[in-house]
Amino acid sequence: MEPDLLEILKKEMVPAMGCTEPAAAALCSAKAHELLGCDCNVKLFVEASKDMIKNTIGVGIPSSDKKGLDVAAALGYAVGSTSKGLSILSSVSTEQTDYARTLEVSTTLVRDVPALYISVKAVSDDDKHYAVATISSRHDRFCYLEKDGNVILSLSLTEEKATDDFSDFIRNLSFEHVIEFADTVEFDRLGFVLDAVATNCSIAQYSIEKGFGLEVGKTMFNDIPDPPVTLKDAMSKGAAYAAAGSDARMSGCSMPVIINSGSGNQGITVTVPVKILSDYLGCTEEKTARAVCVSELVGLILAAHKNRLSALCGVFTASIGTACAWAYLLGGGPEMMNRVLNTMVGNLSGIICDGAKGTCALKLYSSLECASMSVRLALKEKSPGRESGIVGSSISETIDNLARLCNEGMEETDNTVVSIMISKDSRC
Repeated sequence: MEPDLLEILKKEMVPAMGCTEPAAAALCSAKAHELLGCDCNVKLFVEASKDMIKNTIGVGIPSSDKKGLDVAAALGYAVGSTSKGLSILSSVSTEQTDYARTLEVSTTLVRDVPALYISVKAVSDDDKHYAVATISSRHDRFCYLEKDGNVILSLSLTEEKATDDFSDFIRNLSFEHVIEFADTVEFDRLGFVLDAVATNCSIAQYSIEKGFGLEVGKTMFNDIPDPPVTLKDAMSKGAAYAAAGSDARMSGCSMPVIINSGSGNQGITVTVPVKILSDYLGCTEEKTARAVCVSELVGLILAAHKNRLSALCGVFTASIGTACAWAYLLGGGPEMMNRVLNTMVGNLSGIICDGAKGTCALKLYSSLECASMSVRLALKEKSPGRESGIVGSSISETIDNLARLCNEGMEETDNTVVSIMISKDSRC
């Protein structure tokens, strides 16, 4: 039986506090605390993939003025409870913060593991007891749990065999199927989609008002007529608002974000600009919700092809989802979405991920401006053809080519990026 796309969206669109990689590290460490049951001074031994380390070196962490995987792991152990999931760092007490500072944390980069992998071993100060918790493949998926030699849980590092894993189904989902779902799903079931839009718009609006980090969003917003006068203005306002959300999130702002493909930046990208253009066009809440279903699903499709953590910037692929949602709001179908996909891939397909940090807002804004250009060209039935670089002759071929570029061609680039970042950071 075909999986329910709405249930897949509900599973994916969950709240996270701060960047999801530090949140996953904190969650993993908290699970180790739950298993060990020790509030004394412990030693934490953290093992993580290069992509996890890459996405924690430069990003702000809620409830802390410091950065890094070791800081996130220490805070997670201090909180000691996994009940809030990826929002684990939403409320950390002064006592917990002080306790975290006393913990000794050792971090090691490990190879030959999934891109999304972190393991925390907590050892009591007398070395008599220990607990191990491991997360892999998804930010909140525990695959291994152990206490004092007793294995409590042991799953594959990947979730390909899991009964609730729909990655193959999402990977093979067509844009036609996405549009059909968006057109026909019962509106009264989309309340959580509108809630996600409201949540992500809130952090964006707060950042426009207060300013965070590089203030990419706030600065760009000040150059745009408000309310927007033209279609281009509306799209640029959407890009500025989304960038502002990223400015705040990457600075450790303690406001929640509803994620896409495990990423808050991608979650902001596929919701906030869609709402801004929808308002400009005078669309109903129903039309907005249906358009966000398009952007969310296209974002998930592309992430399923390239992996959630990869050498290719995630907000670029999320922006393709946004461009498709903009096309949907403007009455476009699969042909127009194919055009925006080809233009996006023909333009920014080499944009690298060099970790989570303040400059993510720059890439987010640039990718959404590219999305704006791709949609406006598509309205004139203009887009690159198969003769252009890695652009394919169909949606599936273009996506396959992009995935091959990411998974095969950019692996050594990713290794070089991580090597440069680690060489600058003494903690790794």
